[in-house]
Amino acid sequence: MASSDDLLAALDPEQRAVATALRGPVRVLAGAGTGKTRALTHRIAYGVATGVYQPTEVLAVTFTTRAAGEMRGRLRAMGAGQTQARTFHSAALRQVRWFWPKVYGGEPPQLLDSKVPVLAAAARRNRVEVDQSLLRDLASEVEWAKVSNVRPEDYLRLAPARGRAVGSLDAATVAHVFASYEELKREQGRMDMEDVLLIGAALLSEDERVAAEVRRQYRWFVVDEFQDVSPIQSALLDLWLGGRDEICVVGDPAQTIYSFAGAQPGFLTDFTARFPGATSVELVRNYRSTPQVIAAANGLLQGSSTRSVRLQSQSASGAEVTWREAPDEVAEAEAVAARAVQLRDQGVPLREMAVLFRINAMSEVFEEALTSAGVPYVVRGAVRFFERQEVRQATALLRGDVRAAQRAQEAGELAGPVDDALVTQVQAVLSGMGWTAQAPAARGKSRDRWESMQALISLAGDFSAAAPADEPATLAGFVAELDRRAHEQHAPVAEGVTLATIHAAKGLEWDAVFLVGMQEGAMPIVHADTPAGVEEERRLLYVGITRARRHLWVSWSLARNPGGQARRTPSRFLAGLRPASATDTGAGSGRRAVRASKRAAVCQQCQTPLATSRERNRGYCSQCPVPYDEALYDVLKAWRKEQADAESVPAFVVFSDATLEALAEVRPRDRAGLQGINGIGRAKLDKYADELLGLLA
Repeated sequence: MASSDDLLAALDPEQRAVATALRGPVRVLAGAGTGKTRALTHRIAYGVATGVYQPTEVLAVTFTTRAAGEMRGRLRAMGAGQTQARTFHSAALRQVRWFWPKVYGGEPPQLLDSKVPVLAAAARRNRVEVDQSLLRDLASEVEWAKVSNVRPEDYLRLAPARGRAVGSLDAATVAHVFASYEELKREQGRMDMEDVLLIGAALLSEDERVAAEVRRQYRWFVVDEFQDVSPIQSALLDLWLGGRDEICVVGDPAQTIYSFAGAQPGFLTDFTARFPGATSVELVRNYRSTPQVIAAANGLLQGSSTRSVRLQSQSASGAEVTWREAPDEVAEAEAVAARAVQLRDQGVPLREMAVLFRINAMSEVFEEALTSAGVPYVVRGAVRFFERQEVRQATALLRGDVRAAQRAQEAGELAGPVDDALVTQVQAVLSGMGWTAQAPAARGKSRDRWESMQALISLAGDFSAAAPADEPATLAGFVAELDRRAHEQHAPVAEGVTLATIHAAKGLEWDAVFLVGMQEGAMPIVHADTPAGVEEERRLLYVGITRARRHLWVSWSLARNPGGQARRTPSRFLAGLRPASATDTGAGSGRRAVRASKRAAVCQQCQTPLATSRERNRGYCSQCPVPYDEALYDVLKAWRKEQADAESVPAFVVFSDATLEALAEVRPRDRAGLQGINGIGRAKLDKYADELLGLLA
């Protein structure tokens, strides 16, 4: 066992303050990379070495089994191996299995491996049609409701007020399925992971003998990642404490990125209000990242509503942060792949590089670019693009359409190939899988599934655009292209660049991190439509930045596809961090023209005067993020081209770009709404209303 002096000698001043604050309550605000696990484990080991703690009376609570295992390993090495280090669920499950027979008799309910089968039965009981994606979203929603103490009978009243949504289901339907799910579990003698916490809390609150025994066993509590605590976890912790205050909590408000799953950072930020005499320590010395990376992280939070420590890098100076504006996503991905090759040649192992993005559907273009550059990669926290269930299903359906057309031609039932454009054919097939031109409003698997299908449609557009004019792209050729990509991109590799969402990267770190797709609509994500939601997106970007040790690359693209209109703008979070780009120069010129013209019309978003008729028609200035649905705009644009070709007129004669943008933003549902859009008069209303309303619906 290490001596108490040796334990303290290994710590910096702030970590030492944590280790020597053996009596609670204690709150530690620990910035990214500041050695919080080191401080926590040394605090426990120091308490054991000085005789203040008995190791069997300490319960250290973490949020992942990996973190719990790491903590146990460190404590063993320091002579405090008898300390219990568990997740909330593991500790509660152990207590439920021990006390249930004594209190209720018999064995406790059997733990479910997955909510999905029971939820499927609950949906059938309510005559609700659901697919696997929607079932996974329902499972996430049930988890949120239960950890937030929202019962089925309260869901309809509380969920809409908290901005909750599950795919196409209304709140009443979700509440009914939720209630049936609970009934089916009881009928089957099952419990889920949230029930483990609820039952554990019930045993402690309803039986004084249980509470007394638990409180005799555990006298000292340490809780890691306290910013991620949910209401039910907080309630269970209070029952373990039983009015005592021997607790040390550690967390970082700036890394709160799971509010959608029930996490409430207020338990951390308001800790000293609840315990007025609490010791509060801030860990600010960052041992992970260079000063350049830390400057970007600190700058991101400066002036925001998120309260956090200001990090101080302890590393040697390194490379400047790379800020890269690309004309389109393909160019962005190719630039990332080229830089990865450079870093590899400079001695950075591929396993020490990561490409981080906001949503899984963004991975495909980077998979393609890395493959083309001969750089192996691995996908973390998600299935590779062409192995995702919806992508495989879509490919199978497209292949089926090709075979059906070939058989019909062989039988003489078709005069020739299908005349529809490739993108139109692909959209028609994916519509049978639930794809719509308008993205689902809800988050979760339904949105991820839509994004994957939308990526296939974009891929079809790229494939079609690349085809020679005298040899148009065919569905058969497109399916062959998908097969080629799937074959070439997913060969097994021993090591490679990590591709992951920023959420999946939390708790990890790499020498080189590429943060990609950092444009408005992706960061913050388009459905972060409240101040709190936008602020959580800022914290998500902070987590992404602080994953980098030595090299940080931040990039965004101005268009989705090569040759597309540059309608995107860099993320608002990058303002003041990145150097000026061509985008800023254009916007700045526009603002000078606005001041000179002294127009009366102002931007709906930032109240800046609008200088041009295009801006006034759209209702927002060129500096503000695009407020309309880009996917819907692309659909409208493709429809406009078809109309223009059929009428042998230029596209703008049908509708201007500004009118299409206004349609994609307002999404009118009737003729009166259409007539309220600039550029749609009586003649065009009579001519196009039915088709437009069909597209907008």
